[in-house]
Amino acid sequence: MNDVNGNSHHSRVNQLRMLLVDDDETFCHILARAMRRRNMDVRVASSVNKAREVLPAFKPDLAVVDLKMDGESGLILVPELSESNPSMRILILTGYASIATAVEAIRLGATNYLCKPADTEQILEALYRGPEAPESLPLPSRPLSVERLEYEHIQRVLLENDGNISETARLLGMHRRTLQRKLNKNPVKT
Repeated sequence: MNDVNGNSHHSRVNQLRMLLVDDDETFCHILARAMRRRNMDVRVASSVNKAREVLPAFKPDLAVVDLKMDGESGLILVPELSESNPSMRILILTGYASIATAVEAIRLGATNYLCKPADTEQILEALYRGPEAPESLPLPSRPLSVERLEYEHIQRVLLENDGNISETARLLGMHRRTLQRKLNKNPVKT
């Protein structure tokens, strides 16, 4: 049976639905177009709140969520996505990778975690591959730098305190502004 536009209803029934949550407009445009070419129904939300508006009516099968956006972190959205569809495959994408946030994303219900930049094939592979056990994560060939160890520790303490900067700074024994300055820097290399 065809609709007014001549599209088959049958193809829509089997069409995967993807929610793309990212505040990078160019990235969203390119990824959405690539996924539509793969016969997916894609909706784009530029923030956690906009994703919440789309979620009740759209019911996605897949979600690609940026970790760091203006406003709330994409991590906050993971439990809500899982609750709306327990079989949804959720990928957290980020340019600010840390072991602590990767573990937290998986604990909250994400299927996997991928560092930006990532292309369409890497995103699809990560969505369907599933989480790697922490013991299977590749270890660096050389020890982490002191700066990277500090970054990982700060991320872990921040997660344990639900993103509360003041409490994290107090526990780390540093001034809140010092912590904010460290968090605003790009993550240090290994």
